[in-house]
Amino acid sequence: MKISAKLPKRKFSGTKLIVPALCALIAAAGAFVVGGQLSPVFSEVQSRKLPIYCVSTEKAQVALSFDAAWGNEDTSTLLSILDEYGVKATFFMTGGWVESYPDDVKAIAAAGHDLGNHSENHKQMSTLSAGECKEEIQSVHDKVKELTGLDMTLFRPPYGDYNDTLIEAANGLGYHVIQWNVDSLDWKDYGADAIVSRVLDNEHLGNGTIILMHNGATYTKDALPRVIEGLKEKGYELVPISELIYTENYEMDHEGRQYVTGS
Repeated sequence: MKISAKLPKRKFSGTKLIVPALCALIAAAGAFVVGGQLSPVFSEVQSRKLPIYCVSTEKAQVALSFDAAWGNEDTSTLLSILDEYGVKATFFMTGGWVESYPDDVKAIAAAGHDLGNHSENHKQMSTLSAGECKEEIQSVHDKVKELTGLDMTLFRPPYGDYNDTLIEAANGLGYHVIQWNVDSLDWKDYGADAIVSRVLDNEHLGNGTIILMHNGATYTKDALPRVIEGLKEKGYELVPISELIYTENYEMDHEGRQYVTGS
């Protein structure tokens, strides 16, 4: 089975796939236990496997994430802003981006941010075989490991496009598959004000939210300070995805939301 977002013609990864759209695709409700310790993040709903879209938590925490697939003009600026505000985020990087900007990969790691896998070639992963999915993931993993000595465990599929085959392949490589439930739409280049509003006024913003941004979008660097300030004013602590998600003893519902087992 395949679940994918409608893919707009644009140059940045990420789509307008949000939780309500996902719910419309899934006819069943309820939560399902994912067994085993440190098991990769997925759930089965009518035999469909789901990645994490958000987390159910009483902690007022949210996670900023940046997809890095093409541009790099603003990465150092974004890192400076995050450092200024004492915020750790998650960067999902393609293999091509890693190869082109190795110093920035090292800088992201040195600053204490999560390093995330965004596939080697930014393909529509639901069209690939299990073996091809593993190659797309492992190739980037090996490059980042060689550069930083770190093993990545977070994977975001390009375009938000996935199916059972992809999630099983990522699972087999020890990865947690991560989506988002608030899309900044920074790739649409509507301006900094639009990005700020889209995040801070989003109906899905709440404890456990995962926010999608891009390192190469035109106005992201201009919007980021106000996004961070606005989230903090709302009482949220900004943490990297690795600190937000549960890696053991959890359940997932039909919206791709994680819960502590039995809660």
